[in-house]
Amino acid sequence: MPHDPSGTGWPLLPCRTVGEAPYHVGFVVPDLARAMRDLTRATGLAWNEVRDGRLGTWRYRIVFSRDGPLLTELIEGSPGSPWDPGPGPRCDHVGYWAGELDDAVRTLEEQGFPLDFDARPYGRPFTYHRLPALGLRVELVDVSQRPQFLRTWGLRSDLAGSSPTCTQSSRA
Repeated sequence: MPHDPSGTGWPLLPCRTVGEAPYHVGFVVPDLARAMRDLTRATGLAWNEVRDGRLGTWRYRIVFSRDGPLLTELIEGSPGSPWDPGPGPRCDHVGYWAGELDDAVRTLEEQGFPLDFDARPYGRPFTYHRLPALGLRVELVDVSQRPQFLRTWGLRSDLAGSSPTCTQSSRA
């Protein structure tokens, strides 16, 4: 794997598999309506409609802000789920699009950021990786989901972060 020419020694992917900037920051909350109300009052943030979801046996409620470029996601999860609000409200994760999800997962694991939750066995192409020094997770979402995400939440394409890139000049 090539190394960063700046001399940091950090490994670079032969092809960028993760978007350059996050497209959302996710908060786990025990009371979705209250969190939406408080963020709207404090910042003027506008919301899409709340959606109910299910992953395996876990139920959750989710909403994304209407405005970006960095979207805000609020999730009210059930006990035992990846979004268990038991410990209280928290900044839970930062979400990135991944071009080659398997490669991006492997790279994060090799760099010491363990897989915390893998939704692929549930038919959902996203993973969470723990960043202990920050006290949060990185969410990798397969970029193939981006068009559906934009349609589902009624967002313009410029409000959902940068996509991973892979050009001839970036290949090893």
